[in-house]
Amino acid sequence: MTFGFAPASAAASTSAASANRLLEPAEWAAAGIPLLRNPREIVSGLHARHHPQPATAVVAVLDPDERLRASASFVRRPAPADGWMFRNALLAQLRRVIPHDLRRRTPVRTAVLLYCRAGDARWTEEDGAWMWGLRDACTLHGLRCGAYITLTRDGWQVLGEGRGGRRPHSASAPEPFATSEAPPIPRTGGASEVLRRAAAAR
Repeated sequence: MTFGFAPASAAASTSAASANRLLEPAEWAAAGIPLLRNPREIVSGLHARHHPQPATAVVAVLDPDERLRASASFVRRPAPADGWMFRNALLAQLRRVIPHDLRRRTPVRTAVLLYCRAGDARWTEEDGAWMWGLRDACTLHGLRCGAYITLTRDGWQVLGEGRGGRRPHSASAPEPFATSEAPPIPRTGGASEVLRRAAAAR
């Protein structure tokens, strides 16, 4: 691989390609994203586990019963919004916390993304790039693409569904973890002793 400065024409074509790596709200709504049965519980649980601040993304994997199986959080790098870059970042986190499901004919587990950002709850091109990245990362990891949720000063919102709430929001303190029904899930993922004990208890 070589590095250097791209000519102006190449830079322009790269910029145009990046602009296409996002999903508009109508495209996202038409994509058949499965609805969360209890989005408030998912948002509150992820907020309590990861304490996201603005520019923090939290990717989580849910089983068919909407129980949290793994999650990871990371801070977005200061760079232009690009769905391809977001896809790579999400895929790296998914590979770190849970094995892929590529051998399955039909995805069983679902990945959802909670993104804490500045501004209000209205859709932005950055949101569109995250949507593109989530959808592509799910395909490459053998997961169903689930909800994209923003966390702003106005509260939380499941984009494309019109569901949301005022708490938690981007500046709120996390609720005590004991209020969550699910056991604590470590960020480092899937095959830990904590998860094995939790599975055996069910």
